[in-house]
Amino acid sequence: MPAADAAPRRVLVVDDSRMQRRILSAQLARSGYEVIEAGNAEEALAICAEAEPDIVLSDWMMPGMSGLDFCRAFRAMPRKGYGYFVLLTSKTDKNEVAQGLESGADDFLAKPISGEELRARLSAGERILTMERQLQEKNRLLSSALGELQGLYDVIDRDLTEACKLQQSLVRERYRSFGTAQVSLMLRPSGHVGGDLVGFFPINAHRVALFGMDVAGHGITSALMTARLAGYLSGATPEQNIALVPASYGHCDARPPAELAAYLNRLVLAEMQTDSYFTLIYADVDLVSGRVELVQAGHPYPAIQRASGAVEYLGDGGLPVGLIEGAEYETVTARLNPGDRLFLMSDGITEAADADANLLGEEGLAEIIEAAAGLRGEAFLNAVYEKIDRFAGGVLADDVSGVLFEFDEMRGLFV
Repeated sequence: MPAADAAPRRVLVVDDSRMQRRILSAQLARSGYEVIEAGNAEEALAICAEAEPDIVLSDWMMPGMSGLDFCRAFRAMPRKGYGYFVLLTSKTDKNEVAQGLESGADDFLAKPISGEELRARLSAGERILTMERQLQEKNRLLSSALGELQGLYDVIDRDLTEACKLQQSLVRERYRSFGTAQVSLMLRPSGHVGGDLVGFFPINAHRVALFGMDVAGHGITSALMTARLAGYLSGATPEQNIALVPASYGHCDARPPAELAAYLNRLVLAEMQTDSYFTLIYADVDLVSGRVELVQAGHPYPAIQRASGAVEYLGDGGLPVGLIEGAEYETVTARLNPGDRLFLMSDGITEAADADANLLGEEGLAEIIEAAAGLRGEAFLNAVYEKIDRFAGGVLADDVSGVLFEFDEMRGLFV
């Protein structure tokens, strides 16, 4: 029976026998249903198009369109909700019953119909219709919630897109020629924003500093910390650059790399009040002699590609910055000859993984660098990125960044 607090279910009774319709209609009306009658299937289809009954009781054998054909046509009609269809029949053959079910019938009532069995069949139909309406309501609420979430996602997506532009603007200059050398930068976040940062700045007329950072984690927190760190090593505001120190006659000098890493470690632990930490690679390069002094604080080993094409790695590892109070760091030295180049990269490169979870590693990167020996600057960086991306099957899980320093023949100095 219909629930007392709900609108009465609409039942369509279809039978070519007027007496049978009246008997069924009276039984249904006493049980609280709204009843509509039709003398044949064609009339019933017209009613269904207008009224959408909740339940249909249809005779199987009728002149013209049979109850079976009517059931098929009923199922083909567009509806807002489900319609429960019961065939009234004297047929008991299992094949005929199966045929009725295949045509879309939900249940059968055998003639002559008893009131008790009718109520039991309709109760079963009520349960199904109630569950269907509840499911529809839940789907409606879910669709509404998804719509709201999509709206929020669109807002966040727009904000992150703008944040990506701002983060990329932290790397204002991606290429510069220093006469005897050139520097090229690459910064490719894995998402909208990332935790990598690369850059360079002149120390004086004869030296240039190169650096790469990788804040632990991904997303907004890492990006905000990256933006804060960018101010510490800014080439646009040398007076605020903590790597630079005054020298005689108004010139600038720079802290030794190991000292800078230790200073940054103290600064981050004292000022940032965060659980985040970062890895650092920082190199002080002499543009005349090719001497390199660098500190490796948790960052991957930097690579030198000699003029011959051979690749070698520098560094002794080291602790990340902002992780352990009182951490100590070492300065490593190397010498670049004309035609050599220095490549500082993030772990998004060396730890790129293929479909079988095999890491690219230093050997794999060396092969890529050797294969790109004939390329320079941006072309070299693009080739390295494309091969790493291909190795990872187009699914790079981490930010990818790099600094390429190429030491050329002496051609004068320009800063």
